[in-house]
Formats: sequence, C-alpha cells, structure tokens
Amino acid sequence: MLLIGKLDSPYVRRVAISLQLLGLRFEHQSLSVFRTFTQFQQFNPVVKAPTLVCDDGEMLMDSSLIMEFAEAVGRPRSLMPANLHELQRALHIIGLALAASEKSVQIAIERGLRPPEKQHEPWVARITGQLLAAYGLLEEEVARRPLAVTSSTITQAGVSTAVAWQFTQQMLPEVVSAANYPSLAAFSTKAEALPEFRAAPHGDSTFRYDE
Repeated sequence: MLLIGKLDSPYVRRVAISLQLLGLRFEHQSLSVFRTFTQFQQFNPVVKAPTLVCDDGEMLMDSSLIMEFAEAVGRPRSLMPANLHELQRALHIIGLALAASEKSVQIAIERGLRPPEKQHEPWVARITGQLLAAYGLLEEEVARRPLAVTSSTITQAGVSTAVAWQFTQQMLPEVVSAANYPSLAAFSTKAEALPEFRAAPHGDSTFRYDE
C-alpha cells in the first residue's frame, strides 16, 4: 500500500499512525496538495489527502474511509471497541477530534493563504468558536475518563484526539492555549512518545520503518 500526503495534515498523520498500530505495512510519499499539485494528480486526479493506493492499484481517499478499509484488512487487531457502549463513546470522541481538525485546518487556510484584506473575520470568529467548543468537550471527556495510551491499547479515539491536538498546537497555539486543556496536553505528551507517533511526526518528513 502507498499512502500519499504530507504528515503536516492531521488526516494523513492519523492514517499513518493507525496503519502502524494495525500492523499494516505501507510506503509513504510526502506530496502536498498545494506545492506538488501536478505530481499528486498523477496518483489521484481529485488531489485529496490522504490518498491510499491499495496493493491492487485501486485508490481510496478520505481518512475515515481509508480507516474503514484498514480495519477490515488489519483484523484481528482493531482500533475500534467491540462493545456497543464503548463504540458509541469512541465515535463521539472521534467526531469531536475530527471537528477540531477540520476547524483548525479552516482557520490555518484562512490565515495562511488568503491575503489579509480578503479574510472574513466573522467567519473566522465562527469557526474559532466551533474549534474551542470541540476542544472543551474533548477536555471534559479525557478528564472524566482518561484514554488508553500505549501501543497495544490506544484506540482510534485516542489516535484521532492526539493527532488533532498536535496539529492545532503546531498551527494555532495562540488560539487554543495548552494551559486551558491540561488533560489533553498530558495525554498528547504520552501519545507523541509512542513509537508509532514518533515514526510519523507532524511536519515535512517522510514515514519510514526502522529496519
């Protein structure tokens, strides 16, 4: 399998870490949907990250759909709980983490790509409020019942939460102050120390297995 996209994307990084935890081997090509658009287009005409090229050459996109496929391939290991009550909580947390990632990306694009005179501050204020709401609920969840954080026990809820938090802290630390979310900050520190996270750090690097 070939994973395409940059690890500075929370969606690409989420997939890269999850594939490792599921025991699935893959190669990684660090292509940007902005700077290497034409090169990316050769793998996926839609140019959407992450893109996963399966062993038979078929192309998948969208991190959640890729993870659905990976879960089927990676059996018997799963990052999703089997118990219905636990699954419901996991999906609740994943939804919040993906919302936090989405709103962080929207703010970063608005601030980083649009000229200042074209930035729409009411829109930024609205999505900032949504971002803070997502992290407020995540902080409550993690404080109330800490998420597992070892390579053998972490779930997709934990992966998605940690990846979202790291992305926001890298891109918007002035918007989401770590001091206001101590449980999330502590959880992130532990998650980022796991080998699967260290092998796919946020940024421009290319994932490679330690031989």
